[in-house]
Amino acid sequence: MNPAATLDPLLAGMPPVAAMQVHALDLSEGVLRLRAPLAANVNDKGCAFGGSLSGVMTLAGWGWLMLAAQQAGLPSEVYVADSQVRYLAPLYEDLVAEARLRGDQDWPAIARTLAERRRASATLQCAVRAADGVVVATLEARFALKRIESATG
Repeated sequence: MNPAATLDPLLAGMPPVAAMQVHALDLSEGVLRLRAPLAANVNDKGCAFGGSLSGVMTLAGWGWLMLAAQQAGLPSEVYVADSQVRYLAPLYEDLVAEARLRGDQDWPAIARTLAERRRASATLQCAVRAADGVVVATLEARFALKRIESATG
């Protein structure tokens, strides 16, 4: 089973996200991809709603970190701290967002900080592409991670 599938119950458990019908596609080569149907995320012009584009990219970054922390044995709460979105072109098809750790970020170092200090931050780069590969929106976001304390300490 693709580890991205473990995100689907978490996504479905958030009412606004459930309404967007977001689900995980895959996690491969350090990239998490999420999909949301255009029909559930359409605006008055018949293209993807800007808030949905921003939301699905934010969720992709959040999901990437949730999975990375889980796989590292460091279950964590993940919060978006700040972000910058660019809308580059309208999208008239399903939204497919991809997220990856920004190139200057080092996941092993972030995980060490999370393990030692119980808090860390990471910056992810996210994008939505049309089926022809054209980037229609980008998001760069800094996320905060807070390690979940177990009942035994």
